[in-house]
Amino acid sequence: MPLTARSLSSTMAIATIALLPRASDGAPDAGRPSAPPPAAPSAAPSVSADYRNERAGAVHHIRVRDLPPPNATPSVDSGPHVIDRPTSAWPQAPAGFKVELYADKLSNPRLIRAAPNGDLFVAESKADQIRVLRGLGRDGRAQRIEVFAHDLKQPFGIAFYPPGNDPRWVYVANTDSVWRFPYRNGDLTARGAHEVVTTQIPGGGRLRGGGHWTRDVVFSPDGKKMFVSVGSRSNNDDTDGNADEFHRAQILEMGPDGNGLRTYAWGIRNPVGIAIQPRTGDLWTSVNERDRLGNDLVPDYITRVKDGGFYGWPWYYIGGNPDPRHAGKHPELRDKVLVPDVLLQSHHASLQLTFYDGKSFPGEYQGDIFAAQHGSWNRTPRTGYDVIRVPLHQSGRASGEYQDFLTGFVTADGQVWGRPVGVAVAADGALMVTDDGSNAIWRVSYAGK
Repeated sequence: MPLTARSLSSTMAIATIALLPRASDGAPDAGRPSAPPPAAPSAAPSVSADYRNERAGAVHHIRVRDLPPPNATPSVDSGPHVIDRPTSAWPQAPAGFKVELYADKLSNPRLIRAAPNGDLFVAESKADQIRVLRGLGRDGRAQRIEVFAHDLKQPFGIAFYPPGNDPRWVYVANTDSVWRFPYRNGDLTARGAHEVVTTQIPGGGRLRGGGHWTRDVVFSPDGKKMFVSVGSRSNNDDTDGNADEFHRAQILEMGPDGNGLRTYAWGIRNPVGIAIQPRTGDLWTSVNERDRLGNDLVPDYITRVKDGGFYGWPWYYIGGNPDPRHAGKHPELRDKVLVPDVLLQSHHASLQLTFYDGKSFPGEYQGDIFAAQHGSWNRTPRTGYDVIRVPLHQSGRASGEYQDFLTGFVTADGQVWGRPVGVAVAADGALMVTDDGSNAIWRVSYAGK
């Protein structure tokens, strides 16, 4: 049901349900396991989540009733000037986990996916190439790094086809097309020239008027459907009769050969990351919502995606809340807007997500979502710049809360040195995190009880 004005509070409240054990001390050698966790303290009062109180283990729950009215605070433009990682800075994970630098000196590492044989494929979007990283040395670093393919077009999404342990193709989602390369397990370079699967997806620029450019690609478990995510061209332009927004702010579905294109879900402003939940087969996405409605609107979100579902953009947001810039438009759609499963802090910039299917983390993590938060450019104080965990309670369903899992990418005085983009589960169960701020990949493993 749509919200009433009475249900809107004057400020955003993010309830910290519990504060779990403190993270490692953040020293440069923080790859060591942390000390055994102390007992969890009692629930803390509601706080606003920004870099000053985001810390590994904190759990937040944003509810629809917490949303402020539009423009309750000014909109800002406060993008970070990324600095070199200070010698004292290191990502921080909950107690019992350790963080290691797996690779550095990469070129804008973005989305990361694990191949069935354990190799890690990484899109270096600005360099227009895909890298492959293999192995784990005694120092915790990759043993081999190769360029799998180059001369792409702002690549982002990577998928292996057919699903299963013996793929024959690597699919790559460029900003304006999907290509595929012949592949066999263990290939470190493409064994042949690419084939163009489809050019029926609109291309993007580099934001700031150029449109959302990232495209992710995944396959249904049976391999019969290919899903491609496409963000909006604008922040909030009306799409009626607007050719610039055709097939944008949508998740598209087609066959693995590119035929049979249709809209799977729409009104999703920028569904950057998409993934299939292994247990249920549901499609999930992480979404960047619209800007310029204040510090605390509109929440980014992570959600299951319903076939045919409408998520509001550009006329409504988070259910039937009307965007004041399109007041009175499409009243017939108000009751059709789906409310996402998990609301995140506004302007978190949620990017890739993955489901934890490894065996080395504690059992309560099994099946949970990890998602990279690239961090705000339009909020003060800053928010995001971390990796979060969304508990699915071994049921495949979220209950609305999320946990700060990997933090520490912002210094105490608000300077940004790291920006998480991609997450993947390695063959040994470690969580791999790409960071295009420090051009690195971090490895998070469980080391203690």
